[in-house]
Amino acid sequence: MRRYVFKRLAQALGVLWAAYTVSFLVLNFLPGDPVSAMAGAGADSGQVDPAQLARLRHEYGFDKPVLAQYADYLGRAVRGDFGDSVSTGRSVTSTLGNALPQTLTLTSTALLLAVLIGGGLAVLATYTSRRWLRQLLLSLPPLGVSVPTFWVGLLLVELFSFRLRWLPAFGNDGWRGLVLPALTLAIPTGALVAQVLAKSLLTALDQAYVETARAKGAGRLRIHLRHALRNASLPALTVVGLLAGQLIAGSVVVETVFSRDGVGRVTAAAVTAQDIPLVQGVVVFGALIFVLANLLVDLVYPLLDPRIVVSSGRKGSFA
Repeated sequence: MRRYVFKRLAQALGVLWAAYTVSFLVLNFLPGDPVSAMAGAGADSGQVDPAQLARLRHEYGFDKPVLAQYADYLGRAVRGDFGDSVSTGRSVTSTLGNALPQTLTLTSTALLLAVLIGGGLAVLATYTSRRWLRQLLLSLPPLGVSVPTFWVGLLLVELFSFRLRWLPAFGNDGWRGLVLPALTLAIPTGALVAQVLAKSLLTALDQAYVETARAKGAGRLRIHLRHALRNASLPALTVVGLLAGQLIAGSVVVETVFSRDGVGRVTAAAVTAQDIPLVQGVVVFGALIFVLANLLVDLVYPLLDPRIVVSSGRKGSFA
């Protein structure tokens, strides 16, 4: 188990390093000049005093060679310092720290709803003995996956805010303002969870151990929830770990549609302003959420199937 955990931690650190490196290279080779944008000159740096531009480039380290910038920024990032925002002058860490609580509340609520909705739909669809109901329920996840997130948000706003007037359409107004944005993120996410879990459950129900449980007199509900669901949940857990990072990306659209403060709106503003330090901080933050979610899933795997640890240990012994 110790070797298994160490291997997963090493992989997590590798993903964070790769995310930082790729984002640094992409952002630094994009056309445009963030310093000119910061000085108010846009693409025409001749409208601003060249001495002022040189001072700003030196202050943010943009006058150094690319490799020197990378080494400097990476060293500071390891210590949790991503520099200052080019557009606001505030610390990137404090900017993200102020926006983080709203986004984490939104994404964690959406993930919980997605698991409940998707898991419940998959279990009900595979448990019912009525063929027409099963086909109807199994047709819903592909529909939910194919629907764009922004369209779901606009539809929910039109129905529950403008027509029924049950929930606010915009802002961070307590739990009532959280319902529609969380549902907007949860519907396509839950549809994917339901799709994967339903397929795994149908496969698990055809296995020999299910027939053995029936022969021993186990009830249908017990077989479904205790035997089949436990084995079928591994692929769904993998999907949940992957979707945790995607929810951060989805928050950019949702927070814009619902005019909510958070990391999503910070990201949109940073990209528009070509704010390289802030965009890099957002990328690393999203990678960190992705890594932590998948690390948690990897640590839960052995609890559901101890053979995973044994298999990992055997592979390591041959390496």
